[in-house]
Amino acid sequence: MPKPSLLKRFYIWRLKYIPQRQFILLVSIIVGFLSGVGAVLIKNGTHFIQLLLEGKLIEEYHHAFYFIFPIIGLGLVYLLTKFVIRQQMAQGIPATLFAIAKKKGIMRRFQMFGSLLAAPITVGFGGSVGLEGPTVATGAAISSNLSRFLHMNQATRTLLIGCAAAGAMSSMFKAPIAAIIFAIEVFSLDLTLASLIPLLLASVSAIITSYFFFGNDILLPFEIEDEFTFSDLPFYMVMGVIAAMVSVYFTETYERLQKLFEKIGSPLKRLVLGGLGIGVLVYFIPPLYGEGFDVINNLVQGNPERALENNIFRWDVKNVWVVIALLSGLVLFKVIATSLTFGAGGVGGIFSPTLFMGSIMGYCFAKTVNALDFLNHPISESNFTLVGMTGLMAGVLHAPLTAIFLIAEVTGGYELFLPLMITSALAFALTKYFVPHSVYAMELGRKGELITHNKDHAVLTLMDLQTVIERNFVAVHPGMVLEEIINQAIIRSNRNIFPVLERESERLVGVILLDDLRPVMFDRSLYQEITAAELMQNPPEIIHLETDKMTDVMGKFQRTGAWNLPVVSEGKYHGFVSKSKLLTAYRRKLIDFSLKQ
Repeated sequence: MPKPSLLKRFYIWRLKYIPQRQFILLVSIIVGFLSGVGAVLIKNGTHFIQLLLEGKLIEEYHHAFYFIFPIIGLGLVYLLTKFVIRQQMAQGIPATLFAIAKKKGIMRRFQMFGSLLAAPITVGFGGSVGLEGPTVATGAAISSNLSRFLHMNQATRTLLIGCAAAGAMSSMFKAPIAAIIFAIEVFSLDLTLASLIPLLLASVSAIITSYFFFGNDILLPFEIEDEFTFSDLPFYMVMGVIAAMVSVYFTETYERLQKLFEKIGSPLKRLVLGGLGIGVLVYFIPPLYGEGFDVINNLVQGNPERALENNIFRWDVKNVWVVIALLSGLVLFKVIATSLTFGAGGVGGIFSPTLFMGSIMGYCFAKTVNALDFLNHPISESNFTLVGMTGLMAGVLHAPLTAIFLIAEVTGGYELFLPLMITSALAFALTKYFVPHSVYAMELGRKGELITHNKDHAVLTLMDLQTVIERNFVAVHPGMVLEEIINQAIIRSNRNIFPVLERESERLVGVILLDDLRPVMFDRSLYQEITAAELMQNPPEIIHLETDKMTDVMGKFQRTGAWNLPVVSEGKYHGFVSKSKLLTAYRRKLIDFSLKQ
């Protein structure tokens, strides 16, 4: 007998000596570390490209490079995708959500390095997107493939993908609690002890990795200087309403532009159109170049003129209304620049654009209130800049808790906790009324394939309709007489329902129940008189394999009270789904789903 391989011996040793629960905790630490390393590589690669290009060529040669760089970067991403990766790369977090919902948490290997290479080029050359989404996707792909290598089941893979997301966000922002909440909110993990400990270990492991490489440098180095006063409460409520309006604008603009680009069949045409568009925007509005965290930091520190000093119009940024007008333009055009970057084939995320727009929105609101001074009540511009980010994150990303804890953590205190809660709650509630799903999840949400915190819906989403379809039903044809039905169907079948199909097309035209046959099946005088067409009835509902989701199937059983429903695929009979088998499969999936929590 051949000696087991080293890997197989490791599997045997692990199963023998390390309990599954402890092994998951160990792997979560590894996943956190790898996600942290991925964040370091993506961030450093982007900064290196930006320093090389923006610091030298633009300052020392000509402003027109703002127009050229995005097209060059998008062209490099196109070549990288076509000739190196050779796979179509979906955007980070939506691709991860799709893998969880429809691929059992399995992500392909190229996803481990695709975003790692393409995102720094996209953002470094001026693409107006963020790095958080690609960082999360990189960590999630590493986690998924590591889980498969270690023979983890679907439930554990999903949990470890959440650990990767928490690790990536923790490393990027050095906000470990907000990172855990992000994984729970966006990936719909339940906050139980079984899931919390691995998430916590991954988040801590990633932030230690970040401190090791970046030291004490913080992406958003904020300190709250102005205290919250109760008299500001109405302004924060108005801020929540404005944040909801801007969130709806962001989502609708992003979705419409993405659909517009999807209609363009050629990737090269999308590249040229989107590249020229983003080049023009960045040339006229340089703050749209890249992620935009410098602009955010300048606003919080009360230095908007530093973010606007290179405006193409040469307007005087010491005039408060000029500042408000220019900053409002950034809010309007940032989402367009982001959408054009994605449409042209760029790789990035929308987390940073959301922070960018939210900070400017909050600052403009406070600046306008102070400039008008109609209530003789000045408000803190830095505080509203921070709260504005919270409002837009809650609205656009549908992640209000993440928004609250992220700003609370990066500011190092909880002095703004009450206004953060009020603004984010209002922004989230109002936005969700008009936009049911976040930008991350809108496509899956429309198809009914999104995993949510509704456990019943989540379990049904994870179920595969093909696995509950039964084919051992004997079909009859409309012209068959009663004798043929008895000899060819009833005697040969142990089921009490018979599909009636057209001979040539196999199209379902009705069903015959055994209860329909009992009154006549023993009367031999009717054997040649009655046909299947006379005995059949219309099924109470039909399941369409291509379009119906498991939630639809369960709804049809609930509405009709039927025990069996026929399945049709491309117009042809495909089988039946029985309520008993469906509920059995649901019960098993529910147990499996609960174990991962």
